[in-house]
Amino acid sequence: MSWGTELWDQFDNLEKHTQCGIDVLEKYIKFVKERTEIELSYAKQLRNLSKKYQPKKNSKEEEEYRYTSTRAFLATLNEMNDYAGQHEVISENMTSLITGELTRYVQELKQERKSHFHDGRKAQQHIETCWKQLEASKRRFERDCKEADRAQQYFEKMDADINVTKADVEKARQQAQLRHQMAEDSKAEYSSTLQKFNSEQHDHYYTHIPNIFQKIQEMEERRIVRIGESMKTFAEVDRQVIPIIGKCLDEITKAAESIDHKNDSQLVIEAFKSGFEPPGDIDFEDFTQPMKRTISESSLSNSRADGKSEPKFGGKSKGKLWPFIKKNKPPPPPPASASPSAVPNGPQSPKQQKEPLSHRFNEFMTSKPKIHCFRSLKRGGAGPEDFSNLPPEQRRKKLQQKVDELNKDIQKEMDQRDALTKMKDVYIKNPQMGDAASVDHRLAELGQNIEKLRLEVQKFEGWLAEVEGRLPTRTEQARRQSGLYEAQNTSAVNSCAQDRESPDGSYTEEQSQETEMKVPATDFDDEFDDEEPLPTIGTCKALYTFEGQNEGTISVAEGEMLYVIEEDKGDGWTRIRRNEDEEGYVPTSYVEVYLDKNAKDVYKSLQTISE
Repeated sequence: MSWGTELWDQFDNLEKHTQCGIDVLEKYIKFVKERTEIELSYAKQLRNLSKKYQPKKNSKEEEEYRYTSTRAFLATLNEMNDYAGQHEVISENMTSLITGELTRYVQELKQERKSHFHDGRKAQQHIETCWKQLEASKRRFERDCKEADRAQQYFEKMDADINVTKADVEKARQQAQLRHQMAEDSKAEYSSTLQKFNSEQHDHYYTHIPNIFQKIQEMEERRIVRIGESMKTFAEVDRQVIPIIGKCLDEITKAAESIDHKNDSQLVIEAFKSGFEPPGDIDFEDFTQPMKRTISESSLSNSRADGKSEPKFGGKSKGKLWPFIKKNKPPPPPPASASPSAVPNGPQSPKQQKEPLSHRFNEFMTSKPKIHCFRSLKRGGAGPEDFSNLPPEQRRKKLQQKVDELNKDIQKEMDQRDALTKMKDVYIKNPQMGDAASVDHRLAELGQNIEKLRLEVQKFEGWLAEVEGRLPTRTEQARRQSGLYEAQNTSAVNSCAQDRESPDGSYTEEQSQETEMKVPATDFDDEFDDEEPLPTIGTCKALYTFEGQNEGTISVAEGEMLYVIEEDKGDGWTRIRRNEDEEGYVPTSYVEVYLDKNAKDVYKSLQTISE
């Protein structure tokens, strides 16, 4: 089967067919190109979708991803990102293996086709030229033969006419002979031209055209094979990523199977458990006996209607109602009629009457917890460094987490120090490898960092020990609710006392008409601090530069002189003041303290009086 023998007369149709084949190839290239664009667009949309639902860093949403269900969703997002990457691989492979290769092949195919059909046209033009030469020789032979016949007839006519001279007859005879000779020459030329044309025609239809058409056939068959291979590659590119896509889907299934509803429920308990005990029962109020309303409309009475002055303690205490109240709104201000000398949680005068139950219920529903004026709030403001604004259980978890982080940082610093120490030993033994003194500065810096981190750990471990020792139990909570606090004389301490909560959750001061009762202070008083500016007890010189990045700390420069307003109380921090507006804590090891003995004695006396 050969186009040269079967289609020797279909030159034009073959030209159209091969052009259609190239058009099909170009159309397939365009199809693959659009497919790659779709894959890229799909991959981009998948990546954007995965990125859109990724948790934002340092946001509350990120905290929700500690649950197994949300972690499974996060794993699904990550796998979808990998899934999108496989579609990008499909696009890249199709572009390089199909689109790029076929584009180059089409250019070569067009050049080859153009060359073959150029040779075919050239052969056709040659045979047409030979045919024209044959026709011209044939017409000339025919004309010469006719001229020879006419000349012969004219000679015979002149020879038969007796009136014609002998010279005219001889002239006619010579003319006839000349014409016959020309006819013979034309005949010989025609015969030669005919033989030549037949030879050229045979070569044309049995040699040249078959060879050209055979090359065109081979070219077309290569094009067909090439487009078939490209289609196989098209499928193979998809097939190559199927295992990876299958792994992505398997990981999504695995993540879904890892969801543990029991574990998530336990995590919710750990995340939101406050550590407080539920509120006790509300005492019955007997309205059948004569009572008088208290002076303060917002304060609650703990006294009995029978005139008992001792407060009632135990499991039925009215305290700790505030964990059920929202913390968003600020607490209501204390009543204007509250006396500065009022003792919170103190005994009530028998003359004071209890408030109606409905009024107490309204107090319970509308009262909001106030932030206590803890010493740590001065360091941290809205977010105390010791997490004293959190419930006990949550505070313990945060402090433990902080201690673990600091221990990890210490371990990293120690690993670096050990590595540098080994390097220094190598330099000492082999001086040509480096200068041992070059690492001294870095070792000193690491030592300072480790010391600073250890001080931080001690500080947070102290807070952690304090919290773990104060986690509420039924007996301790009852003891705390029953504690009576000593009345403070200064206005700052009095304002802080007004912010403390009463046993039933409202933040009001109960006004007593009796003589003030002075009771021993409890350990809870240590958490309150005087708001008045502390006096200076000495000066200090900064030995190192300290960047106070945490809240409650202050930055100092090496060699700077500052005022000391509070000594180190065992937590590794000293409180200093630069001016009236700038004060804070610095590590004790970073400063050299010069205490003023007189000022120190006065300061200790003030502390003794306040205690």
